[in-house]
Amino acid sequence: MHFLDNIEHFGTAPYADITVTVWLLILLALFFDFLNGFHDAANSVATVVSTRVLSPQMAVIWAAFFNFIAFMVFHLKVAATMGTGIIDPTIVDNKVIAATLIAACAWDLITWYWALPTSSSHALIGGMVGAALISTGVTALRWDGIGKTVVFIVLAPLIGMSIGLTIAVIVAWVFRRASPRRIDTGFRRGQLVSAALYSLGHGGNDAQKTMGIIFVLLIAASAAGSGTFTTKSPIPTEIVLACHVAMGLGTLFGGWRIVKTMGQRIIRLRPVDGFCAEAGAAGTLVMTIFGGIPVSTTHTITGSIIGVGMVKRMSAVRWAVAGRVVWAWVMTIPAAALIAAASWAILRAMEVS
Repeated sequence: MHFLDNIEHFGTAPYADITVTVWLLILLALFFDFLNGFHDAANSVATVVSTRVLSPQMAVIWAAFFNFIAFMVFHLKVAATMGTGIIDPTIVDNKVIAATLIAACAWDLITWYWALPTSSSHALIGGMVGAALISTGVTALRWDGIGKTVVFIVLAPLIGMSIGLTIAVIVAWVFRRASPRRIDTGFRRGQLVSAALYSLGHGGNDAQKTMGIIFVLLIAASAAGSGTFTTKSPIPTEIVLACHVAMGLGTLFGGWRIVKTMGQRIIRLRPVDGFCAEAGAAGTLVMTIFGGIPVSTTHTITGSIIGVGMVKRMSAVRWAVAGRVVWAWVMTIPAAALIAAASWAILRAMEVS
């Protein structure tokens, strides 16, 4: 369902069944969305900052704006997958959501401190899986949705790499006789467009994941009362807007520790490289958003950057840094799942005592 199909529901969604605890969890979900934008701001701005096309301040404003307006462009298929496609929504309660969000927030902060561009999306999915497993067992897991997500842990960076490499080869051939100065000038302008498209895809993919979490929380809360929210209900417009605002604000503050890793440590970027990488990643994100697949924007842009670097020469890619990033990707889902399981156990113990 598209946001504009839902506009008549603005301000009218009934929240009579929502307790103070649930409201606090919704605020925690929006805080995660803020952290998502904060942590992943590097994905949106690293290339355009590293090539000095925009100042850091202007780059985050540019990215935050396109993060926010993404709700006007994309249907909410990713939100539907997150809300009902990873774990059985009927087993969701406050402890499961709390443990999920605590794990996702914790992993984002840990990897931000380590300056690693990991996936906020996969931290959220890992948290959901860990909380569901310890509370209910394997029967709570929706294997179709999880399988699709796991497959795209591998496919998203490979697709981004392939598209980025292809665009870089085409650009190199088309402009093979142009002077370096002309290329640099032209692609500085082009990077404004590619950065905008990437930020649009980033907002369209990542903000929807938090919408899905909040929506499944509303379904669980209303199930005990009026049953207003069901898996067939549209996501309320105010939830859509709140998630995009939270993510846009996070991007505006920017997680600068990760920018250097993304923009300079994997390969050294020129404006033409930044354009090709952003265009490749944007194309991948648009395809997966329309497919309802919650991919990692981090994996996508990193793969695209590596693909662009490979066009120069294999040695242009700093494989040791890339390998460290990939190991962080591998660890994200299991690490977040463990944190969520531990958080659920602590919350259960506090409830019993």
